[in-house]
Parts: sequence; C-alpha cells; structure tokens
Amino acid sequence: MSKPSLRPNLIAAGHDLFWQNGYAATGVREIVAAAGASPGSFTNHFASKEDFAGEVLERYFAYVCGLVDEALADDGLPPVARLRRYLDLITSKLEEADWARGCMVGNFSLETAPTSEPLRQKLADIFMRWRQPFAACIAQGQARGEIADAFSAEDLADVLLASWQGAMLRMKVERDPAPLERFKTIVFPLLFGKTSS
Repeated sequence: MSKPSLRPNLIAAGHDLFWQNGYAATGVREIVAAAGASPGSFTNHFASKEDFAGEVLERYFAYVCGLVDEALADDGLPPVARLRRYLDLITSKLEEADWARGCMVGNFSLETAPTSEPLRQKLADIFMRWRQPFAACIAQGQARGEIADAFSAEDLADVLLASWQGAMLRMKVERDPAPLERFKTIVFPLLFGKTSS
C-alpha cells in the first residue's frame, strides 16, 4: 500500500508559516519540519520555494474566493449592499487576528513582487481573477442605475481592491481598525454612490 502524499501537509505548513513569518523569513527546512516531512519530500513535490509559494497562494485564494462568493451572492440585496457586506465580512476576519494579519495576497505583493518574477506573475493573475466577481456585481448595480457609470465596472473593481489593500496595510501598521472604517465611510461612498438624477 502506497504512503499518503505529504503535499497537503507541506502546503498547510507553508501557509501557516508564511502567515507568521513572511516569505523571506520562512525556510524550506522549517516548512518540512512543521509538516513532519523530509527535505526530499519537498523537492519531490515542488520545483522551488517560489513554485511552492505559488501553490500556497492558490490555497489561500481559494479561501478568499469562498468569502467573495458568500458576500456577493445575489440573494436579493442590492449590489452596493453586497459589496459592503464583503468589506464587513473581511473586517470580522481581520478582527479575529487582532488587526495584525492583513491579506496574504497583499503581504506577498509587498514582499515578493519586486524580487521574484514568477510570484509577481502569480499575484497579477490572482488580482485579475479576484476582480471578476466584483466587476460583475458592480456592472449589475450600474445596469440598475444604483452605481454611477462614469467608470467601467472593471476599473471600479480594481480601485476597490487596491484601495482596500491599502487600508489593510495601514490597519496592520496601526494595529487598529480605524483605516478600514475610514475606507468604508469615505472611499466606498465615493466609488459606489448613486447616479445623479
């Protein structure tokens, strides 16, 4: 009988260690030790630490997509309310980490994009996929006349995600939700205010 693959254990261990220590401060030796694996098992499954980090990011992004689907589900709420529900859901997750964690995609963007071309490309791809459900929700709001259409739904989705990432960065620095609340109070209404009559 063949041994079960240690790949899921390695990815789970890497996910936790990257959260705690960041990419650069997390070594392969620590990952395999946390996974109860051998260094050879890591190289059997992953071509490099960058390749491994890309898979950890995909695991994290799958979790984020679940939150996006939950928040933006078309359940009768207007599109703007569903967008706001996403921000509130993420705020509750950030509070669970005492305002210290932020978003792994944002963390990796700051730390690895300048030094790793494979991870920069992976992050760019994630952001492109991430904006799609937001753009669809925004376009629905624009079609109903509930969101101004001076800018495309795709551009508004990009600005929403980029600005929210910035608010989370400040939140981490300050260890305080105030930047998130300022975003919701000032930026969100500017982006998604009603069209003028």
